Amino acid sequence: MDTSYPAAEKLKSKKIIDLLFTKGKSVGKYPLRLVYIQHDFEENVPLKIAVSVSKKHFKHAVDRNYFKRVLRECYRLNKAILIEHIDTKYCLMFFYQTKDKLTYTEINEKTIQLFEKFIKTIKEEEKN
Repeated sequence: MDTSYPAAEKLKSKKIIDLLFTKGKSVGKYPLRLVYIQHDFEENVPLKIAVSVSKKHFKHAVDRNYFKRVLRECYRLNKAILIEHIDTKYCLMFFYQTKDKLTYTEINEKTIQLFEKFIKTIKEEEKN
């Protein structure tokens, strides 16, 4: 399985990001949250993802950038979990929502749990 994070997988479109905030559905596993929407885009990738860390929780850009790097790395290493189980294209926004400075290992475990919860939610939506 390819564990790269190519530019094609990076969500940069303002329109899609606005759509995520207005019509997106959410799944959470404290302290992480995943907002998602099914969207058909031109690139030949199953997912597009953006990462966000609140300025409210981390005043210093150094801290925000560190947690964004950690979230992107956790996504990169665990995206196989998502790709194996989804059939349609999704846009995702990945949030870190706490003032607590968790370790990489804790964030990675929570990411795996969040991805599994997301897959379960998607499967339930497809049934209905």
